[in-house]
Amino acid sequence: MLNERRKRILQAIIEEYIATAEPVSSATIVSKYNLECSSATIRNEMVELEQSRLY
Repeated sequence: MLNERRKRILQAIIEEYIATAEPVSSATIVSKYNLECSSATIRNEMVELEQSRLY
């Protein structure tokens, strides 16, 4: 199950990827989306999302 922060990060990743068709970095998410966490936190959450493979 996704917590609220992971949902917001995943949504930002999806939106950015659709807009650019390029890999999405944690720095991009920090600079474009107001998620109130560091790029290191976003990287950690991205790893957790990848490992969970919720599909």
